[in-house]
Amino acid sequence: MRYQRPKGTADILPGDSETWQFVESTARHLFSNYRFAEIRTPMFENFEVFSRTSGDTSDIVTKEMYDFKDKGDRHLSLRPEGTAGVVRAFVENKLYGPETTKPYKVYYMGPMFRYERPQSGRQREFHQIGVEAFGSDAPELDVEVIALGMDLLTRLGLKHLRLALNSLGDQETRSAYRQALIDFLEPHFDELSEDSKVRLHKNPLRVLDSKDPHDQELVADAPSILDFLTPAATEHFNRVKASLDSLGIDYDVDATMVRGLDYYNHTIFEIMADSPALGEGYTTVLAGGRYNGLVEELGGPEMPGVGFGLGVERLVLLMQAEKVAIPDVHPLDVYVVGIGDETSVETLKVVQAVRHAGLTADRDYLARKPKAQFKTANRLDARYTLTIGSQELADQTAHLKSMATGQEVTVKLASIYDDFQQVVASEFKED
Repeated sequence: MRYQRPKGTADILPGDSETWQFVESTARHLFSNYRFAEIRTPMFENFEVFSRTSGDTSDIVTKEMYDFKDKGDRHLSLRPEGTAGVVRAFVENKLYGPETTKPYKVYYMGPMFRYERPQSGRQREFHQIGVEAFGSDAPELDVEVIALGMDLLTRLGLKHLRLALNSLGDQETRSAYRQALIDFLEPHFDELSEDSKVRLHKNPLRVLDSKDPHDQELVADAPSILDFLTPAATEHFNRVKASLDSLGIDYDVDATMVRGLDYYNHTIFEIMADSPALGEGYTTVLAGGRYNGLVEELGGPEMPGVGFGLGVERLVLLMQAEKVAIPDVHPLDVYVVGIGDETSVETLKVVQAVRHAGLTADRDYLARKPKAQFKTANRLDARYTLTIGSQELADQTAHLKSMATGQEVTVKLASIYDDFQQVVASEFKED
């Protein structure tokens, strides 16, 4: 029987994995510049970590979570997103203590899992990169996180980016807006989708995020949350916008944006790209916001937080559409050609010596003729070939050839074993 990968998963093969490595290494370097350190959390958590933080009316909890009982009858879930697990680790390890520098800034990378209909850029196993910063209410920290997201996508070669911005305000704002939204939607209750009927009194903001076309028509004229911001929430949002202006980061205020998770408050944002790779118009690549009650929700003290997450599959599709050039991170420096079975051990030793000198090296393992080996060296774009035949073996030498110039010299095997980089530097000064 020939087995296939599970629906909604993908094999990331050489040729594509280099793009992923480029994304990850670029992100790591940039996050380090912004003073974010890596955190790694388990791929599964207690179910309540996600049900309490994402909200029991969110699609993630009601429809998409891979949750299960283990052999000890514990209710667990594969992580559907990265933030909740990071917050749980922050609380469990008491990283909120006075001995920890604030804001406490971390980033994560890894696979997430949601049971949903697979489509382009959206799989059941998908990969997320995100950042979280805890311990500061400053609107300027919101802006730093947004700037980091814009900086990352720009460095990865994406163009035509659009930043959408909104505020969900503080608790007083949410309470007032919640009632206004219920009052607006209640007369249309029978017209709402079944999901929105359930959400209307539990969390009416989720109705604004409905994908049902008729729901979208109904909420088009709904009151704007920006009209309900308290003076404190208004000041926070104004400082975010002023700081973005000072950095020259363009944005659009979108009062209809609510994000898909219940833990957000104050600043929320989405960074979108205009690319045909994911359909017509702008599509979200990176999104996040502030979540000042989340640490407390998982048993910690009152502690503000802000962060973002991006889906790597979607990002890679956009990079491929933009034809972003991926640097060759492991070009072949030396291909060792062996002529005759008796040279096999020596060529193996030479390959290892070249690698120990800090260069990349390879050789034939299929007993091919010399001509085929040289063709392979050409196809792999090797910088040099080292050739050893029976005579070279007897003389303890090898022929070293620059593939760019065709220049060829004879060198001692001992010198290769001693310092191959020095051999190349002395024999091919033009290289």
